[in-house]
Amino acid sequence: MRIVVVGAGGQLGAAVVHECRTATPAHDVVALTRSDLDLADDAAVAAAIKLLRPDAIVNAAAYNDVDGAENHPVDALTVNAFIVRALANAAERAGAALVHYGTDFVFDGTATTPYSEEHRPSPRSVYAASKMLGEWFALDAPRAYVLRVESLFGSLPGGPPPRGTIPTIVNTLVAGGSPRVFEDRIVSPTYIPDAARATRILLESRPATGIYHCVNSGFCTWLEFARELTRLLNIEPRLTIVKMGDVTLRAQRPRFCALSNEKLRQAGIDMPTWENALARYVATMSGTQRSPRPQSKT
Repeated sequence: MRIVVVGAGGQLGAAVVHECRTATPAHDVVALTRSDLDLADDAAVAAAIKLLRPDAIVNAAAYNDVDGAENHPVDALTVNAFIVRALANAAERAGAALVHYGTDFVFDGTATTPYSEEHRPSPRSVYAASKMLGEWFALDAPRAYVLRVESLFGSLPGGPPPRGTIPTIVNTLVAGGSPRVFEDRIVSPTYIPDAARATRILLESRPATGIYHCVNSGFCTWLEFARELTRLLNIEPRLTIVKMGDVTLRAQRPRFCALSNEKLRQAGIDMPTWENALARYVATMSGTQRSPRPQSKT
């Protein structure tokens, strides 16, 4: 299968390229970074896809500055929505499948049980609204998959440097600091290698099109996540515990962000637990590699 991956210079895009190229049998992967193709140029996107004639397009490009989007809505909409529209149009003309990555931020966070794909989105920020619009545009493609991911972590050795909340917590802890963690924000993190594997299997198995929640199984508060991280790293849990109401952020964050991945499991793609994913992540960290201590049974 010929797969074009746009946004291949980022952590998720690079992982998808690696996963598909090293599969058995390997896929023919064309990796495109922003220097290879101006995704904001609809004509250039259409011409590139027409020339490459892919069987599938994976869009890993995204504007992820949640607070910055409040001041730069046009930038957020361009990358998270209008580029997706161009890719969906190109995919339709090429007869290709389209994979696009969404986010838990499309929900308002007022639920008390994990969100399913059937829950109605209710974005509360410019970033969230731009991502919701991107989902709509992606689903205009005849064979479209929207994979909602959340709190991404993990990267390839020698790949793009890790970014996001989890690498920040790790770096602060390893440096002897006390990272700030929310005790009342609940998430279902996504380990990037697991998301890349799910993407490949989805393209190979071709289940019903639509939206899927591509997160690791289970959910936790950021405090619970950080405590498990310190246990795996065998370091003192020096944590600054805060509540969401104690912190002023430009863009509103959903408090309860747990997502159910049951629909993905029913499609034949099992996602390991977040604890399992975190243990594997710690085991690959350069300079901090340790064997996780066994958990006591209660």
